Amino acid sequence: MNRLVSFRSKSRIGTTPCSSSFYARLLGSSIDASRTRSTANASDSLATVSRCSSLVPARTLTGSSLFGSRNGSSARLSNLTGHGGSQGVARRFCSDAAAERESMEYDVVIVGAGPAGLSAAIRLKQLCGEKGVDLSVCVVEKGAEVGAHIISGNVFEPRALDELLPEWEKEEAPISVSVSSDKFWFLTKDRAFSLPSPFDNKNNYVISLSQLVRWMGSKAEEYGVEIYPGFAASEILCDDNGSVIGIGTNDMGVAKNGSKKENFQRGVALKGVSLAFSGNKMIQCCFMRAIKLAGRVTLFAEGCRGSLSEKIIKKYHLREKRNAQHQTYALGIKEVWEIDESKHQPGAVIHTLGWPLDQKTYGGSFLYHMSERQVAIGLVVALNYKNPYLSPYEEFQKLKHHPAIKPILEDGTVIQYGARTLNEGGIQSVPYPVFPGGAIIGCSAGFLNVPKIKGTHTAMKSGMRYLLHVLAITVFVLLSGIPASSSFCINEYKKKESQNVRSKELSIKSFLCFCNCPGMLAAEAAFGTLLEGSNLDSYWTTLQNSWVWEELHKARNYRPAFDHGFIPGMAISAVEHYLFRGKSPFTLKHGKPDHEATNVARSHSPIEYPKPDGVLSFDVPTSLHRSNTNHDHDQPAHLKLRDPEMPTQVNLPEYDGPESRYCPARVYEYVPEESGQLKLQINAQNCLHCKACDIKDPKQNIEWTVPEGGGGPGYSVM
Repeated sequence: MNRLVSFRSKSRIGTTPCSSSFYARLLGSSIDASRTRSTANASDSLATVSRCSSLVPARTLTGSSLFGSRNGSSARLSNLTGHGGSQGVARRFCSDAAAERESMEYDVVIVGAGPAGLSAAIRLKQLCGEKGVDLSVCVVEKGAEVGAHIISGNVFEPRALDELLPEWEKEEAPISVSVSSDKFWFLTKDRAFSLPSPFDNKNNYVISLSQLVRWMGSKAEEYGVEIYPGFAASEILCDDNGSVIGIGTNDMGVAKNGSKKENFQRGVALKGVSLAFSGNKMIQCCFMRAIKLAGRVTLFAEGCRGSLSEKIIKKYHLREKRNAQHQTYALGIKEVWEIDESKHQPGAVIHTLGWPLDQKTYGGSFLYHMSERQVAIGLVVALNYKNPYLSPYEEFQKLKHHPAIKPILEDGTVIQYGARTLNEGGIQSVPYPVFPGGAIIGCSAGFLNVPKIKGTHTAMKSGMRYLLHVLAITVFVLLSGIPASSSFCINEYKKKESQNVRSKELSIKSFLCFCNCPGMLAAEAAFGTLLEGSNLDSYWTTLQNSWVWEELHKARNYRPAFDHGFIPGMAISAVEHYLFRGKSPFTLKHGKPDHEATNVARSHSPIEYPKPDGVLSFDVPTSLHRSNTNHDHDQPAHLKLRDPEMPTQVNLPEYDGPESRYCPARVYEYVPEESGQLKLQINAQNCLHCKACDIKDPKQNIEWTVPEGGGGPGYSVM
C-alpha cells in the first residue's frame, strides 16, 4: 500500500547481521566520535565487545527509513545503532543468556512515539545539548512507522509546541491552516441550531496529528534520539526491588498455534541504565557516582489505555495513591474526505451535540476543514452508554446523512478511516504519574481537556515536565554551591518554579559543569531518591502548579455533568462555563465504570440501522480497507479472553453479543457452529488498536495485548 511520509530520513539502516564484529565496528565508531572519552571507558567498552561474542544472531532489516516500511518484516532492530543516534556514548550490548534475549541499555527508554513520548525525548536532548552532555535516549514504537497509529481530531493548540520548538514555523512543521471560523450546533434529525460556541480556538490550527508526529520524529532524530518503529513493548522489566528498569519487545515469527516459524526472532530487552559519557574524566566519575544510585528512567507514553501503562497503574496502585476515580472513556471514529473545492473553507471548525445520539448518551461530532480540499469528520461516543444494541460505527454512518452535513460531503471521496478511544475522566481520574523507575505521561495518564476536546498540548507538556523535574532539582543545588539536604533541594526548586524561573535554566547540562560543587552529596541523594521513585512528591507538586493542571481543574465538571442526562448536563455546563468560569466550589464525581454501565439486552429494543448507500455511508470492510490495517494472520491472537466460555455463557444470552457492535472494525463476530450454536469468532487481523473492547466488555473478559510490531493501522493523514 502507498504511504505518505512527510520527510526524508537520514538514518543509516541497512541489512546488517548482528555479530561481534558488528558490535566492534559500532563501538569503535563511537569511540572515534568521542575523542575526549577516558581510556578506561574505552577499554570497558571493548571488553564488552568480547563478552558479546556469543550473542544470538539478531534480526535482519529490510526497510531503509527511520519510519519503516509496511511489510511484516520492516524496521527490524538489526542495526543496533538506532536512528539519529547519540555521539560520544559508549553503548553496551549484552545478551540475557537465560532468556536468550539481546539487551540494549539506554539512559532513558520511552515507550510510544506519539506527541508525549517525542516531546519528552526532544526536550531531554535539548537539555543535554546546551552544555555538551550526552544521554542516550531510545523511543520504541509499535507502529510500522512513526505516526502510523496516530489519530486525532485535531484542532491543535500550539502552546506546548511553542515551548518545545519555538521555531516550528520556520522549520516547516505541517501546521499551516489556522482556525477561520468556529461554530457550535445542536442537531435534531432534520435541523441544526446554532449555539454560542464555548470553544476558544483563536490562534489554533486544523492539522493532521499523524503528520505532525512524523515531523516531530524527524526533529527528534536530528537531536540524536534513537527511534525504533515496528517494535511492540510487551513486557515490563523490573529489578529485584520491584523498580522498573526497562521493557521487553515481543517475539516475532510465532505461529498462531504457538510454534516458532522459520523467521522466529526473540524479543529485545531495552533497559534504562546509565553508562559512560564524553567529556572531562572527573565530571564523568562524579556524574556516574550520582547516577549509579538509580540510573534508570522508563517513560510510558502509549496513549489512551496503554497496555503496559495499565499494568503499571495497577501494580503500583497509582490511582489509590491520590484517591483518583476510575478512568472514563469515549470512542472516536473519524474519516478524512477530499471534497469539491467550491465547498472547501480552510480552517472552518464545526462541533455538534445531539442527533444521532439519544439524550441518555453523551457524545458529539466534529467537522474540520483541513488543507488541500480535505475535511475531517468524526463522531465521539462516550463508552458509558447503556444500550447494548448501540453501534458507534453505525451512528457515525447516520451522522453523514444529516441535512446540514450531507451537502458538504456529496461528490467527495473518502481518503482514510480510523478509530481510537480517548480519556474523558479529567483531573478526577489522573493517577499518581510516578512509579519506581519512571513515569506515565501523556494520554496514558489521561490529560485530555474534555470541553476543549484537546489533549495533544497537555500530553506534550506532561512529557516535557517530567524530564525537567527529574533533572532540575539536582542542578539547582549544584548551581547554588550550598551544601544541602535533599528536602532543601526540593523546597528551593519549588520556590524557583513559583518565581517562574525558566525551566531551561535548570537543566542537566549545568550538572556536568558544576560537579565539583559542595552540594554534590546532597545532589546524589536527591537525584537517587527521585529516580528510584520512592519520594517524588515534588514532581507531583510541580505538575499541579503547571498550566496543564490549571486547565484540567477548570474543565473537571463538564464530563461528569452529563452522567445525569443531556439537559442537566447542558445546564450544569452552562453554569460552569459562564458563571463559575471553571472555579466552582465543588467537584462532580463520575458514575459507574464504562463496562458496568451497559444494561442487559432485555432492557432495550434492537436498533435497526439503515443499510449503507456506498456514497456517504459504508460497510465495515470498506472502511477497514481505508485504514490500511494489516496484521500477519499466522500469529497468536493479541486479543485474549480471560474466560473462553464467557462470551457464550454471559455476553450472548444476557447482552446479545455487544462486542459485535461496539467494535468499529468487526473484530468480533458470533458465527454458527456445525451444531447450530453460536460461538465468538475473533478476527484479530482487523484490529484498529482502538482499545474499545478492553474497556467496554461488560465483564472485562477481553484483554488487549500488543501484536507483532509493525501490525495495525497505517494512518497518514489522521
